[in-house]
Amino acid sequence: MRIGELARSTGASERSLRYYETQGLLAPERRPSGYREYRSADVDAVRRIQVLLAAGLSTTQIVAVLPCMIDDDTELTPDCPELVDELVLQRDRLDEAIAELSDTRANLEAIITRR
Repeated sequence: MRIGELARSTGASERSLRYYETQGLLAPERRPSGYREYRSADVDAVRRIQVLLAAGLSTTQIVAVLPCMIDDDTELTPDCPELVDELVLQRDRLDEAIAELSDTRANLEAIITRR
């Protein structure tokens, strides 16, 4: 399937799909004309990438964690102990960012209510 078909099948933009390729997350075949040719398995790969991006991982992290993920077509599950440790660290970084944003919001709220 060509890039437009994969985009329609996954909801990802063509630009995102090209980016995933440059990051090593997708490896489509190339036709002699230069067009990308995706396999049906790439639909599932894009779904996994989107799930991990939505979980706050960067594409660099996703390249590292994908080989350690089990995909049962409904959810992703980590299969390597060291991956769980990395995901816990990522969650802790998100918790810190949330706390900082909450403090920032409280400061802004205090300024707003002083008027």
